Amino acid sequence: MEASLPPDFDSLRPPCARLTTAHEAWRERVRAFVDRHIAPHLDDWNRAGTFPDALYGETARAGLLGLGFAEDVGGSGPGGGLYDRITMAEEMHRLGSGVVYADLATHWIALPPVVRAGSERLQREVVRPVLAGEHRVAFAVTEPEGGSDLSRLRTVASREGEGWRLNGAKTLISGVMRADSILVAARTDTAERGVSLFLVDAHGPGVSREPVEGLAWYNASIGTVRFEDAVLPADALIGDEGGGFRALAEQFNIERLSGVGAALGLARSAVAQALAFTRERETFGQRLVDHQVVRHRLVELAGRIRSAYSYLDACVEWLEAGDTAVADLALLKIEASAVLEHCAREALHLLGGSAYQGAPRLERIFRESRIFALGGGTPEVLRDLVARQWKF
Repeated sequence: MEASLPPDFDSLRPPCARLTTAHEAWRERVRAFVDRHIAPHLDDWNRAGTFPDALYGETARAGLLGLGFAEDVGGSGPGGGLYDRITMAEEMHRLGSGVVYADLATHWIALPPVVRAGSERLQREVVRPVLAGEHRVAFAVTEPEGGSDLSRLRTVASREGEGWRLNGAKTLISGVMRADSILVAARTDTAERGVSLFLVDAHGPGVSREPVEGLAWYNASIGTVRFEDAVLPADALIGDEGGGFRALAEQFNIERLSGVGAALGLARSAVAQALAFTRERETFGQRLVDHQVVRHRLVELAGRIRSAYSYLDACVEWLEAGDTAVADLALLKIEASAVLEHCAREALHLLGGSAYQGAPRLERIFRESRIFALGGGTPEVLRDLVARQWKF
């Protein structure tokens, strides 16, 4: 196996015996879709902070939107293992296209509880249309006062006849400005009953939305949603009353694993661009890469990426063996976001002034790198989670 300095995006990912020819075929399929349907428009979409709704249908017809969902609910059928999810996150971020992925993949988190426990009506009116690219769903946990701390959740659902009445607010919700349905975490009548999940009609009475100002550079569909006496039908409750925390914990693991794939994909893209630049740029009579200090910096970046992938591969093996790996996923998420920030900063430094003159991909990566340390749990929150898991 080639052991020299990785020269490009693909070989920055170290070899893994668990990756098969089927995984590689899936990667090629996703990459071909990105190159055809996303790459030509990405700069325009980045400036707008959004993309056309038609992309959902194109993604569904390509068999990507239904990844991990059974055919009998409108999904793509067999496949959809952890590496397929990771690969899709990597390839969607190869061009620094987080503005697209944040919306396209949010149903990975929001939809599974509805598939498992939603009524026949919701399977028909929400699940199938989402997987066909005709209906959009968002996932709302974070609140203005308590963030994603479930112990401080203030959104409340109270019994209203056979149904429910919902009051509260959620913020920093990916895709909520274009959502048709929203999976909402709320407390029911008493705190003792814990957290429950409700699927809410985003266009229904008592539901209002507004974009989060200041985040348009990342994704203009991120927003705040408010519920003011929003009346919900009985089947809006997804699963058992008070059983939302267990479902959320499972979905957070998927979110973190996808986030790790996205972060490492962005890190690889940044370093690959720096590698290409330093091989072409000449300073003081030689290529930039021929300076020892530059070579050492590139080796450090490649080494950090490869180390993070080793941890990722170990976590996937544990998860597929039935281990929840909660603590290790949290630590992996912390490490992957730190690797991304480091690689984005150093790659920008290696390009120097050129980074601000015709390097939009690297600019996007640097700009988006910080969100990975915040979304899905900050390092402080995750370290505390690890300490509790390990009973420190």
